[in-house]
Formats: sequence, structure tokens, C-alpha cells
Amino acid sequence: MTATAEPAETVDPFVHPALFYADAREYVAGTVPFVRAALAAGEPVAVAVPGENLRLIQDELGADGAAVRFLDMREAGRNPGRIIPGVLRAFADAQPPGRRVRIIGEPIWAGRSPAEYPACAQHEALINAAFRGREVTILCPYDTTRLDERALADAYATHPVVIPAGSGTERASAAYDPDDVVARYNEPLAPAPDAGPDVLRCSFDEDSLSAVRHLATDHGARLGLTGLGLENLALITAELTTNSVIHGGGTGVLTVWPEGGHVLCEVRDKGRLADPLAGRRPASRDQQGGRGLLLVNLVADLVRTHSGAEGTTVRCYLGR
Repeated sequence: MTATAEPAETVDPFVHPALFYADAREYVAGTVPFVRAALAAGEPVAVAVPGENLRLIQDELGADGAAVRFLDMREAGRNPGRIIPGVLRAFADAQPPGRRVRIIGEPIWAGRSPAEYPACAQHEALINAAFRGREVTILCPYDTTRLDERALADAYATHPVVIPAGSGTERASAAYDPDDVVARYNEPLAPAPDAGPDVLRCSFDEDSLSAVRHLATDHGARLGLTGLGLENLALITAELTTNSVIHGGGTGVLTVWPEGGHVLCEVRDKGRLADPLAGRRPASRDQQGGRGLLLVNLVADLVRTHSGAEGTTVRCYLGR
């Protein structure tokens, strides 16, 4: 009788710990050694965190910080949907092969709006699929003093490894379930307004794409968008309406309206968005088409989506 060897269990080289901290001292103690270890090993390292925390790390590193890529996440990651392609993958993909890449990414901070948070939670969950199989470590700090219980609980569900505040010790998260987080925050959006003096609402099909784009930008100008904001509204309208015609049943409904300090542009159609990472992957050099949602994520201040049996809604926010 010949014994058959069981295949060895493969371990994903991607590492994604959540670091919980209660104050500046714990923040520095959990992040700076991570950066110094990367520098000592000759590994590329980036830090993308809110500006006030960026300064804490920079001050502690001193001259050693010259070898680190620093980004203010309040600017680079204002739209959570652009963080994977525009921050994390942009840095990791630019590095030479053969070395682990280390990144500190803090996409969730006190002050994120209720509209932003669901996209943030989905982002943290989707990192695991976006980097599966990559020699990358992404450390995500969470402020236990200023973040609410929901955000802290979600961190345990989106990170396979957690470092409790003040412990300095990694442990597996028993609550890890990123797919559940993606599905849970695929929640219906509050209905867009049907009518009003500040509301543009119109149906479109293949023959009206150009006309609808002009209607949207004219309305955006009346709502206070200028320059780059108008250009971005034109791009968003063109990409989303074209996607609806090609993938969403040939028709859709566009709505543009003001809300607070933003102009919102929403496109609704009867298609189904099956890939949660759609629009969050960088485009390959030889890719033909399929860049629409990526471009939308890169220019909008926030993108919220809901997709179900009845169709898909994509809502974009532009500051005015």
C-alpha cells in the first residue's frame, strides 16, 4: 500500500492587520516600528493616514522619513472607492518584484460622514480580495477613543488579524467575515428627489447620451460647479450613462441635484453589478474598455452603489 501525501496548506502572503489605538502614544508605538522594520529590511513603505497622524509619524521618524512615501488620506482617500486603485495598488504595483511592500492605510477616522462610512467599510473588506496572493502588508489603524462601536466591530470583520490597543500583540480575529461586510453595506440608497427647481431628472437611451451629458453639465453649472468640477460631472455622466446602455438594459434614469456642499449625480438602471471590485482595480496597460467605474472613482469625492435584483444605482458626490 502506498501512502498519498496530503497537499500542504497554502498560506496567503498578504497580511492585513487592524491596529487599535487609544491615544497618540499608542499610535506612534504601533506604527513607527512597522515603518522602521520595513526600512531596515530594504522594503518599500508608504504611509497614507490623516494629516494629523501623518505628522506624528513624520516627527518620530525624523530624517529616516526621507525614504517613506507619505500621503494625507483625507485628500488621497476622500473617496474610499479610489483608495485601492489610486493609493494602495498605485504604490504596490510601482515597486520592483521580489520584496515585500508595506503600507499603513487609515481610511476610517472620526469625522467621516454617515454617507461615507458604508463605502469605507466595504473598502476595508475588499482589500483582502484585491491583494490576495501578493507579498504586501497593509496595517490599518483604528482610534478606539473617537470611533463608534460599529466601526470598531466592523474592523474585526474586515481584518483577519487584529492588534488590540496597547498590546503590541497580533491575534487572529474570530469575527473575520469580509464577504458579509460587503453584502451588509450593499444597502439601498435614500431615494433621489423626483422633482424641484434644483433637480434635473431625465431618462436616457443610446440615442440621447450626448444630450443628457450636456443637460447634466448645464444643470451642474447652475448649481455652482465650475472648472474641474464641471469637467468631472461631464465625465461621470458620460461613463455611467454609457455603462447603463451597454450593461444595464439599454436605458436608465439620470438625476442631478444639490445636497449640502455637494452636487450629486445618480444613474439608475436595470443591470446587476456582480463584481464588488468593479471600479476598484487599476486598469492594465493593454486593457480595452472597462475603465468607466474606475474613472468615476478617481474623480468623485464619494461614490455609493447599490445593486440588487431590481437593478443598480450609482450615486456620485462632487464638491462645489
